[in-house]
Amino acid sequence: MRVVHESDGQSQPLAENVETADSFLSQARGLMFRRSIPDDYALAFRFDDVASRDVHMVFVPFPLDVVWTQSGEVQQVEQLSAWTGLAKARADTLFELPAGSASDVKIGDSVRLAE
Repeated sequence: MRVVHESDGQSQPLAENVETADSFLSQARGLMFRRSIPDDYALAFRFDDVASRDVHMVFVPFPLDVVWTQSGEVQQVEQLSAWTGLAKARADTLFELPAGSASDVKIGDSVRLAE
């Protein structure tokens, strides 16, 4: 599984090493207590409906790019600082990536999971 970014007819992978956080526990834990993540990594949170989804950086010692999507369309992109970052947006899927990975992703683009 990988995370793919599509914009202006172009497609490029954002991450080739993808984990999903589908259970309540894995969603609550997120990337807390990890020392680092690989450059081609993403943690994908898939939800059954669109709702306000927040991300905090408590116990996450490295910065992240976070992308919120609704039906694959990007709604929000934020780079969160280690330990203190906090952001919220409406989404049915969100992606946590190494800082800088989503620097070219813009609201309205497509970001999705692909086999």
